[in-house]
Amino acid sequence: MPPRNQNRPPRSPSAKKEGAASIPFDKRRKLEMQVAGRRQVLSTMNRQDISANSDVSSAEDRAKVEFTKDEVVALLNERPKASKFDSKSKIEQMTDIIKRLKMCVKWFQQVEETHVQEKENLRTSLESAEKRCSDRDLEMKTKEEGLQATISQLKEHNMSLQEKLSKEEFDKLGAIENHRREKEFRAAADRQRASLEEELEKVKQEKMSAKETAKALEDNYKRLQEYNTSLQQYNSKLQTDLETARDALNRAEKEKSSIVDNLGTLRAHSKSLQDQLISIRVSNHGSKTDVSSLRNELQQVRDDRERKAVQLQKLSEEIAKYKESVGKSSQELDILNEKSGSLEETCKLQKERIKVLEQELAFADEKQKMADASISLTRTEYQEQKQLMCELQDHVADLEHQLCEGEIMRKKLHNTILELKGNIRVFCRVRPLLPDDGGRQEASVIAYPTSTESRGRGIDVIQSGNTHPFTFDKVFNHEASQEEVFFEISQLVQSALDGYKVCIFAYGQTGSGKTYTMMGRPEAPEQKGLIPRSLEQIFQASQSLRAQGWKYKMQVSMLEIYNEAIRDLLSTNRTFATDSRAESGVAGRQYTITHDSNGNTHVSDLTIVDVCSTGQVSSLLQQAAQSRSVGKTNMNEQSSRSHFVFTLRISGVNESTEQQVQGVLNLIDLAGSERLSRSGATGDRLKETQAINKSLSALSDVIFALAKKEDHVPFRNSKLTYLLQPCLGGDSKTLMFVNISPDPSSTGESLCSLRFASRVNACEIGVPRRQTSMKLIDSRLSYG
Repeated sequence: MPPRNQNRPPRSPSAKKEGAASIPFDKRRKLEMQVAGRRQVLSTMNRQDISANSDVSSAEDRAKVEFTKDEVVALLNERPKASKFDSKSKIEQMTDIIKRLKMCVKWFQQVEETHVQEKENLRTSLESAEKRCSDRDLEMKTKEEGLQATISQLKEHNMSLQEKLSKEEFDKLGAIENHRREKEFRAAADRQRASLEEELEKVKQEKMSAKETAKALEDNYKRLQEYNTSLQQYNSKLQTDLETARDALNRAEKEKSSIVDNLGTLRAHSKSLQDQLISIRVSNHGSKTDVSSLRNELQQVRDDRERKAVQLQKLSEEIAKYKESVGKSSQELDILNEKSGSLEETCKLQKERIKVLEQELAFADEKQKMADASISLTRTEYQEQKQLMCELQDHVADLEHQLCEGEIMRKKLHNTILELKGNIRVFCRVRPLLPDDGGRQEASVIAYPTSTESRGRGIDVIQSGNTHPFTFDKVFNHEASQEEVFFEISQLVQSALDGYKVCIFAYGQTGSGKTYTMMGRPEAPEQKGLIPRSLEQIFQASQSLRAQGWKYKMQVSMLEIYNEAIRDLLSTNRTFATDSRAESGVAGRQYTITHDSNGNTHVSDLTIVDVCSTGQVSSLLQQAAQSRSVGKTNMNEQSSRSHFVFTLRISGVNESTEQQVQGVLNLIDLAGSERLSRSGATGDRLKETQAINKSLSALSDVIFALAKKEDHVPFRNSKLTYLLQPCLGGDSKTLMFVNISPDPSSTGESLCSLRFASRVNACEIGVPRRQTSMKLIDSRLSYG
């Protein structure tokens, strides 16, 4: 129950003064002294209460005290209930109120610190959510733009496909119309053929009747002759009848000749009608093929349109999914905005917590600096490792470069060793499978070793389950191009320009690709053979050497050995010289082979042409190709029936040093070896085959003699071996191409060719010698 003076209205100052004035002085003095004493007691009690309150507050701080809003409002509005003059109880009440207020203030401070922490956490989460939302929006916009671009592209592609489909349908209608017309034309042609067959039958019947009439006339003529002879002896009066019979006979002969002429005309007309019928059948077959191809293309276009429609539907579903995810993200963003508003209101009460967080932030900064130092150390180690990796990669690249240079050096040293040993270098080339081979797989007959020692130099031939390995200076598989093949011999061709005698010849069975290797197809730049490419290199190198004072003169000759006879392929009026003609002294050019003391070979009466450009040599090659003997056999549609020898003599003079060089480049395309059982040669082809096999057998005898190092080498057994004597037994740089076929039916011939090439590779013919002098060079052409 509140005291009575608590409900009294407050008095004004004037009323207080009047009350004080109404109290007597002695009594007032006594009251003032009592009040002063009470104040001293209150101050002492307050100091004790404060010390006690600090102890209590420290003890109560340990306990968690929570206040509600109503309790805080009640605490703030609470007033002491003691009477005006009861100071002690009033002080105790005030002390209790102060304790609770302190506890409330500390509780508010704790709550504020908690709110500041929560505010900071919420702000961080809000910023991360906003960042994720913005990134998600950017990503969605990018994907939406990409999808829009894809949709537009698909629409354009769909439009183009529709246009193409309409065009194809229009073409299909046109093709159907053409097919209908062709059917009508075919029906008309069938009707015409039937009528022509009827006319042909009539003509045959007329022919038979004309034959019978002619036979009857011939019999009648014979009888009249006999009758005329008998009447001449017995009766001269019958001369008039005889003249009449002769006139009748003349008329019959005229009728016979006219009938024979008509018969020839009818035969020609019948043949033309048969040709027309064949052409109609061929055109009808082509129309059917075109219609089937158009149907296939139309089906492909329809399939493509269906696939594009399925892709478009999938993209539309993905777009719908992305739109749905974007809508969910916007709803989440609205919820976050609402939370952000409520958090901002709460954050107004948590400013004092920021100082504590700043201290924590400083501590975190120190930790961050330590982490940065650790990261920088790790980054330094990463850079060192990266630099070490780069150095290792550079080292690997250097090693690969050194390996390539070592391979090049190995080839050069290998060539040098072969030159010092005097061996004939041998390259092997396998031609691709042709449609005439039956479409069989090369892997069943030819294999290439993959070991380091034999890679690019070895070849295995498989026959009846047995593997026959061979190793040469270089092996080209069926995928090797003409450029790759020429790259391997380019340095050898360059030697001819340096003053060496160089000989390159191609050996192998007929149809194995010798002529393609040597000549190729000059009209196609990528398929040029060794001869055109060698000439291009020599002319280019001679032009570049002009800056060093060199001037070159070049001469070309081309011949063939056909049936052991030499033919000049560049002669405008060719004459064939055989041994019998040379011995009998028949007038004309006599092609005689001679060798001088320097190892040079000369052919008398041979046409020699000065050349100064590749175009001029190309025209000469074309002329020689037209003059060369070529025939058809069962193994090759265009089989070379002779040995072709191309010779380029190079004479060089250096004006500054007066040095002269003389080089010779012999490029030889040998005729292919063949078996009569497979080639089916008869008549002239049989004689050609016998002559080719005889000359190649003589070449084999020469190789065997060289391999065994016999004292006598039979070079004179054949025109071919006698012509190649300086290349096989002199100081020439010689290389042989052995060409083989991957056709399983030619495995036996391929093995024979490879065995022969192995023997050739083992032959030592002498060390090449450079031909230099300070004198004028002989103008005759050399084959050495």
